[in-house]
Amino acid sequence: MAKTQENIRYKTKADIQVPQKYKVIIHNDDFTTMEFVVELLKKVFRYDEAKAEALMLTVHKEGKATVGIYPRDIAETKVYIATDMARQNNFPLKLTCEPV
Repeated sequence: MAKTQENIRYKTKADIQVPQKYKVIIHNDDFTTMEFVVELLKKVFRYDEAKAEALMLTVHKEGKATVGIYPRDIAETKVYIATDMARQNNFPLKLTCEPV
């Protein structure tokens, strides 16, 4: 009795990779107000008042701080939204994202 094509099974191996994470960094400048940075951290990055103030002080003292770690598309979107919000309020605030 001959084997039919229907009885043959194939094994496939899928290479599933976890997406690389990116950190969003906020940089200090001499023009953006501390109050605006706190509001931005609360609205865009969903921090509470205390955490937002602590991050703002870290940026002020150290020159920059990581404000979140996300998949690439989310990190880039948050950078875009925060930068746009700063520009609408006439602030030169700089945010960047880089691989973790």
